Amino acid sequence: MAELIRQYSALAEASDGTQYVARVYGEQRRDRVWIGWIEFAPLSDRPVVRTSRETEQTNRDALAYWAAGLERTYLQGALSRART
Repeated sequence: MAELIRQYSALAEASDGTQYVARVYGEQRRDRVWIGWIEFAPLSDRPVVRTSRETEQTNRDALAYWAAGLERTYLQGALSRART
């Protein structure tokens, strides 16, 4: 089951001007490795979009550490890769 790892206060903006709240989610696989992806929730009436797996980490704390280091530029790039 997916867990919310981090939500960012800075908004990400798509090329069409739509603004999104970015959140990192993670889930532990059967082999105990944590995978993480980013979901973007729009402030308008549009669907939520998400990236494919962005990272694999050895545990939840490592995933949270990875998420804490993401900067706005990374989130903007991730938004352009994201799909519904």
